[in-house]
Parts: sequence; structure tokens; C-alpha cells
Amino acid sequence: MPAQAQIHFGVKGGLNLSKASFSNVGENFKKDNFTGFFIGPMAEFNIPIVGLGVDASLLFAQRGIKVSEGNDEYTIKQNGIDIPVNLKYTIGLGSLAGIYLAAGPDFYFDFAGNKTIEGMRTDKKKAEVGINVGAGLKLLNHLQVGANYNIPLGNTADIEGTNASYKTKTWQVSIAYLF
Repeated sequence: MPAQAQIHFGVKGGLNLSKASFSNVGENFKKDNFTGFFIGPMAEFNIPIVGLGVDASLLFAQRGIKVSEGNDEYTIKQNGIDIPVNLKYTIGLGSLAGIYLAAGPDFYFDFAGNKTIEGMRTDKKKAEVGINVGAGLKLLNHLQVGANYNIPLGNTADIEGTNASYKTKTWQVSIAYLF
């Protein structure tokens, strides 16, 4: 009996842990992790015997940065749409479980505009492209638990009037349920 490709739809959600990587800032400038979330629909297309598949999601995502300089602390939130598209390779561990590796592009569209903090204006990018790499477990043919790391290909924002900029790198821990 020939194997047929399968498509499944579901919902995905989880936790974002973002940290900024700055260039050309002073030594007093400290950065901290920002915790946000993501949630939205997803689709997964699989070729059963080969173990290859593609998954894509349309997620509302909250990212951001926390920084401090001296006694002053600042938080810049990014609320937007995140569209990861990953090539996924799954190794089956019997009929009830599997381990997957995933990688692919990530497209992020920010809702908010530029921010001004203590006279410094950030020129945030409205759209970002990044690379996702991740791994996880598939359980009972419906549940997926995974972790991804998102690396932006360009700057998240430039700080106007300086040659300083930052990138928001994000760890994601997710859970998905496929119908």
C-alpha cells in the first residue's frame, strides 16, 4: 500500500525568551532577558515513510528587550505577527513517539512604531527575517513539544543619532496540538 502525504492543522503556543545583542554601546549598558508569549494556528505537511515534512505557523508573538544603564531600567516591547516556516525531519520511536529536528526562515512583522527612551530614539524595523533552528518531541500523533532558537539576519533597531544598533535573539519553548 503506497504511503500518502498527510496534512494536519492545529494550534501552537508557548514562551519567548528574548535578549538583545548590542553593537557600539557603552560599558555601563546592561541587558536582561525579556519574557513574552506566542499563540496561533499552525499547519504541518508530512511524508510518512521518509520522515520529512514542512510546518508553518501564523503566530501573535510578543518579543522585546530589557536594558539598564546605571540606575535606570527600560523595556521595549515588540508585539507582532511571527511566521516561521520549517523543514522538519522526524525519527520515529515506535507508533507513539518521535524526535524531530527543524530549521527554516522566520518572518516577523512588528505592530508598533519607533520608541523614544530618555531622549534616545530607536528606529525599529517593521519587518525582520531570521533563521529558526529547533528540536522537539512528537507524542501520540497529536502533541508536539519543542524548543527553537531564532537568529535575526539584520538589526532589529538602530539607535538614531549614534552608530549603535541591536538584534533581538529569541529562544522559544512551544507546545502544539494537531487535530
